[in-house]
Amino acid sequence: MKTEHEEQREFVQWFRQTYPSTLIFAIPNGGARSPATASRLKAEGVVKGVPDLFIPAWETWIEMKRTKGGSLSPEQNLMHLHLRGLFYKVLVARGFEDAKQQIEELRNEVDEVEQGQSPSH
Repeated sequence: MKTEHEEQREFVQWFRQTYPSTLIFAIPNGGARSPATASRLKAEGVVKGVPDLFIPAWETWIEMKRTKGGSLSPEQNLMHLHLRGLFYKVLVARGFEDAKQQIEELRNEVDEVEQGQSPSH
């Protein structure tokens, strides 16, 4: 089974090839750190629970998880609620294929709205 890192790397590579003019970037919030590094990063503004990826032009945050296992932390749940309250889209993706599918669905909805059709939901 692929790691979250591998799934996210595949997704970002696909996204950049598929939407080359749309910026996507990672928020390096996770991972094991020494207490000194964690303290320094917190002082610099790192906040627990911020999703892994952001697409500014689409106002969309993406939280990547492995295809199996991995759950949202309480901090992630609270951050997702906060971001949705600010009208951002927040996707939780279980691996590359799920992230790709959710992005394609999101783009289809945007295309429908731009063409004057109502979204399919």
